[in-house]
Amino acid sequence: MTLPPTAIAVLLGGPSAEHDVSLVSGRAIATALAANGHDVSGWFLTLGGEWWRLPQGALDPSLPLDAFRDPGALGAEGPHAAAAALEMLAGEDPAPVVFPALHGPFGEDGQVPALLESAALVYCGAGPAASAVGMDKTLFKRVVGTLELPVLPWAEVRAAEYRADPEGVMDGLRHFAAGFADPRLIVKPARLGSSIGITIVHEVGRAELAPAVELAFRYDDLLLVEPYLDHPRELETAVMGNSREDALAYGPGEVLPGNEFYDYEAKYHSADSEVAVEADIDAELAASIRAAAVEVFLVIGGTGFARVDMLLSADGIPYISEINTLPGFTPISLFPRMTATGGYDFASTCERVVELA
Repeated sequence: MTLPPTAIAVLLGGPSAEHDVSLVSGRAIATALAANGHDVSGWFLTLGGEWWRLPQGALDPSLPLDAFRDPGALGAEGPHAAAAALEMLAGEDPAPVVFPALHGPFGEDGQVPALLESAALVYCGAGPAASAVGMDKTLFKRVVGTLELPVLPWAEVRAAEYRADPEGVMDGLRHFAAGFADPRLIVKPARLGSSIGITIVHEVGRAELAPAVELAFRYDDLLLVEPYLDHPRELETAVMGNSREDALAYGPGEVLPGNEFYDYEAKYHSADSEVAVEADIDAELAASIRAAAVEVFLVIGGTGFARVDMLLSADGIPYISEINTLPGFTPISLFPRMTATGGYDFASTCERVVELA
């Protein structure tokens, strides 16, 4: 164990569509850290925003997700408002290092880091500004554009403008699609993860395009539209560090989706999806992808850890897709499996993240 015994509070659940994924990640992190001798507590955030302190038994990864529908029945202490929960955490002796395992809006968009800073708590991962940029794919593209790395063209649509003039927005998106040899588009919420709310639009007529836009707006009031690359290879790179001096990248790994793309079903429920911890690409390209991932991590002000995703086109161009400042730590997540290529097992990956805090 590289860290001395440390008090660590893991936050899991949260009010986003990635609530269930967070429960899996958070319990895996808590279990690994506790097994390495750390004093680990768990805090469950409900979909409604209540905070509950969990008993140790509720951190068991084998506990079904449905059990969290009634945290009181689990023996959890609460509910608490966020301010009260933060005061309790800050008042512990010693105050724990907080490991947010809260995927999606609220947990991953800068709000939780800002709350933790307001309580003077040490926490893992990116700060408020980097988290916000990483979560908003439109802001992220603008910032990464300063690096002169390949980024797919994009259009963005806000719900207010769509409601005011749906036909005008549709015409604009059809005009956007007409600029590419392949007419397919991918429509996604701009500030969500786990591939929730994403649609591939094969024909840009209203019959396909309007439902895709409506689905994305169920999850966010800002959506991103990109050209869909034909059979791109989906590459992911893990980064850990706090500065140019210590930031290291691992991978890239590759996602081999069982569906048309790596959607929520393919990620978490399809037996046909596979991941390769080391993508079958030449060493020079792999090295350039790792270097690009570190640059992306640094340019948004990343700290601690992140996963940088890229799309490798048929002609060998790696396009920067997005950054996840709080990547998945589920048993099938690629981030902790890629760091193993650098000598970190799952538990020591978690410990390194805590050390970087």
